This record gives sequence, structure tokens and C-alpha cells, in this order.
Amino acid sequence: MEAAPPGGHDTWRAYWEAAGVPAEELPAGAGDIPESIVDPAGRGPRVWFQQVPEPKTAKNRWHFDLKVGGGRDVPLDVRAGRVRAAVDRLVEAGATVLKIKDEPNAELYAAAMQDPEGNEFDVV
Repeated sequence: MEAAPPGGHDTWRAYWEAAGVPAEELPAGAGDIPESIVDPAGRGPRVWFQQVPEPKTAKNRWHFDLKVGGGRDVPLDVRAGRVRAAVDRLVEAGATVLKIKDEPNAELYAAAMQDPEGNEFDVV
């Protein structure tokens, strides 16, 4: 679910401008479309995806795990099918599979992936 801008602002850009963020820190289009997601149940944090003009030059400073399998209470074959389906959708969207972690003895099926800019994440 996307996060609405605070304080009655129409866009996040309008909010940031009202908060005094300098124009040079707001590239074209920043904040004009949804860039945040929130937990619909309100338990998790808001996650903001900030667009920056610089290309990636080093290893990720942090890492996402996209948990699509359903957790250890779900049978491994079902979790693996869910992961494979999500991986297929992500590859179609431009991501690359770096490694498949298929370890039935450890009850694990996951994929290490990379987005088009080189940021790494796992699908579990």
C-alpha cells in the first residue's frame, strides 16, 4: 500500500518543498509519484525508495529480503513455488537472478537477485 503525503499535501514533493528541502536535492519527478510503501495493518515501518542521480558504485549498505513464501509453517514445495513465481515476475520487470539457494535439508528455497541498478536483494 502506498503512503500518502502528510499534512494534506497533494504530493510528497509538495511536502518536502514546504519542509524546506532544497530544490537541488529534489530531482525531476521526485515525490510526484508514490515512492513509499506502508504496511496496511500499520505494524511495519514506512519504506521510502529515494531516487538519486548518482549510479551505484559500491556494495549495498543495506539489503531487502522479500518474504513471499509464507514462512516455515508453509511446506517447502509451496514456498519454493511462490518464490519461483515472484522471481519470474521480477526478472520480467528487469531484475537478474544471481543465485538460487535450494537447500531442502535446511528447509530453504530462496533467490539472490539484483535490480537493474545493481542493488542486491533476496526473495524467500
